[in-house]
Amino acid sequence: MDLSVVVPTLNGREPLSDALDAVTRHAPDAEVIVVNGPSTDGTSGMVCERPDVSALVEISDRNLNVARNAGLAEASGEVIAFIGEEVSVEASWFDGIRDAIADGADTVTGPVHRMVRAGMTTETVETRTIAGRDVTYFSGVNVAFTRHGIEAVDGFDENLETGGARDCAHRLAGQERPIAWSSDVSVRRDDTDEKGVERDWCAKYRSLSYRMVKNYGPRLTVFRRTFHDAVRDARTAGGEVASGDAKPSLWAGCGKQVLKGIAGGTRDGLIGRLRDRSEARNPAGLSSRADRAVERYDWRDVETEIE
Repeated sequence: MDLSVVVPTLNGREPLSDALDAVTRHAPDAEVIVVNGPSTDGTSGMVCERPDVSALVEISDRNLNVARNAGLAEASGEVIAFIGEEVSVEASWFDGIRDAIADGADTVTGPVHRMVRAGMTTETVETRTIAGRDVTYFSGVNVAFTRHGIEAVDGFDENLETGGARDCAHRLAGQERPIAWSSDVSVRRDDTDEKGVERDWCAKYRSLSYRMVKNYGPRLTVFRRTFHDAVRDARTAGGEVASGDAKPSLWAGCGKQVLKGIAGGTRDGLIGRLRDRSEARNPAGLSSRADRAVERYDWRDVETEIE
């Protein structure tokens, strides 16, 4: 199997090093493409010193989906895997991808084993039916595509700052391209030092509304799903207020951010749906992207010259 592994990174020098070590250990023949955002922690220097990295692409944008598309554009393999800087692929990962692709899958994903203080948690397959469409989600830090499969949906939507993997899952489902789930395609993530991430309600609901409206149109089921999630999160936030873990003013502010995100996402989703009426549903995908690279280091040509 001709495999390229794309690893987006941003100020993640230490975990990235571990991630690359694992790829080298379990998929030594893979082409490894690192896409580095505007890091300030010496990531570039570390990557340049590694003989197991095939190419390094430096970009100035912090958008993860821009980084994914930049790596996709650089990759030469017929199968392209995307992993996160914070994960380590496990021993069965490569074989799991190879077997799923050999069985005819265009996309394959698997569990993320999260190491937490209390032990280990494992993600399971998540599938939902939306507007009559069965959607299987995948983790953006552990997924592999055939080149034909990912190019059919034109890569990732760069209009999204978050939720790009879930959007891609909707678009694959729209083309009736099933996502294979394999327990062998597993990665490990160490969250034992996780201190929590501040919730950006506006970004979350802008992303949710955008991808729902863009992929399904302004239909009742779409708005019902969006507001169902908003009510659920409101209840959670309300519980935090009741228990004294959050202030009422913070709860009210979150509500405003949710409404702002829904309004902006709905508007942008309608615009995106009009701009790309193809099956790809990707108005800012691989084919329309500007080259965001500010610097490239490609050691594949050097290897060819040596041979």
